[in-house]
Amino acid sequence: MKKLPLIEKIYVEKGAESYKITNSLLQSFHPIIPQTVSNAEEAFADLAKTSEDPIGEGKKRLFIGKQNGAFLKKCPGTKKMVCCNYYVLNIATQCSLNCSYCILQEYFQNNPILKVFCNIQDCFAEIDQLTHSKPKGIFRIGTGEFTDSLALDEAAGFSSELIPYFQGKENLILELKTKTTKIANLLKHKNVGNIAIAWSLNPDPIIEREEEGADKLEDRLDAARACQENGYKIAFHFDPIILYPGWENGYRDTVQKIFERINPEKIVWISLGGFRYRPSMKNMIRERFPESGLLVGEQVLCEDGKMRYLKSLRVEAYRKIAGWIKSHGPSLRVYLCMESPEMWRKVFKKAPMCQEKDDLLFDDE
Repeated sequence: MKKLPLIEKIYVEKGAESYKITNSLLQSFHPIIPQTVSNAEEAFADLAKTSEDPIGEGKKRLFIGKQNGAFLKKCPGTKKMVCCNYYVLNIATQCSLNCSYCILQEYFQNNPILKVFCNIQDCFAEIDQLTHSKPKGIFRIGTGEFTDSLALDEAAGFSSELIPYFQGKENLILELKTKTTKIANLLKHKNVGNIAIAWSLNPDPIIEREEEGADKLEDRLDAARACQENGYKIAFHFDPIILYPGWENGYRDTVQKIFERINPEKIVWISLGGFRYRPSMKNMIRERFPESGLLVGEQVLCEDGKMRYLKSLRVEAYRKIAGWIKSHGPSLRVYLCMESPEMWRKVFKKAPMCQEKDDLLFDDE
């Protein structure tokens, strides 16, 4: 049995006690006795008075409550950057993994407790409304924007709620994105042709140094192969790409390992995105991860307000990694995440039309 995330304390919001996901989590983390609270702010107040590192400590504390706002939101993208029209399904916030580069540590620094929304079935009406508003659209919906999609799945059972709803809907694609191997619940389902399981990948030196709590590269790829054999579509995300000494060999070897295990015809997309962060996150990385090598190298403030590698370095990395991928599967769909039309043209000689039509997933090949 896979090792569960390290959870030391659980808070349950009043009114959330009877939900299936709540009961599943409490059973999984037995014998922890939950503390009943009125809201997430009350849980955070308890955390703030007991910890010098609330962000790190927050990953060990679980809040179970209801989502009172919208579950489904269109990815806001970034001004002047190409957006792939992704829709975010917000089933949880924060992550039990502890990656040094993770933007969530800054996004949720004012309430860093790991939150799970127990009323997940309420999201289906929102998705129905979206698809009915554009019957001819095709929508990619993912749960991995504000959390790891599978890190808590074996404890909470998110996928067992989501997959039966999405199965067979030709205008919907569900993407579950992870750095783990927690696929036990996934393998219980068949006829999953419109479900994509995606792994964020980096070379072994980056995983070992910057991705605390995440599974090893080869273990992720073995999990991907098991999902492929079960009928799932597979996706990969090289994001963030980190330019460390020897990065070319590292990323080339990582690409090689993918195609030693995965049939290119089962891969629906691979994204490339460079390491980027807001300047305010620099001190957080230095304080929380003093051994990190993330801040080494030439990085500049770009027009989207984020620090990035120099444009010439990004172009070189994207071209090389995309080239290695295409050498294994010439027809594979490779795209850039949060980059400008200019960058797309430098790498692929064209920019996609999805920027101009909000229900277009990708350009036709």
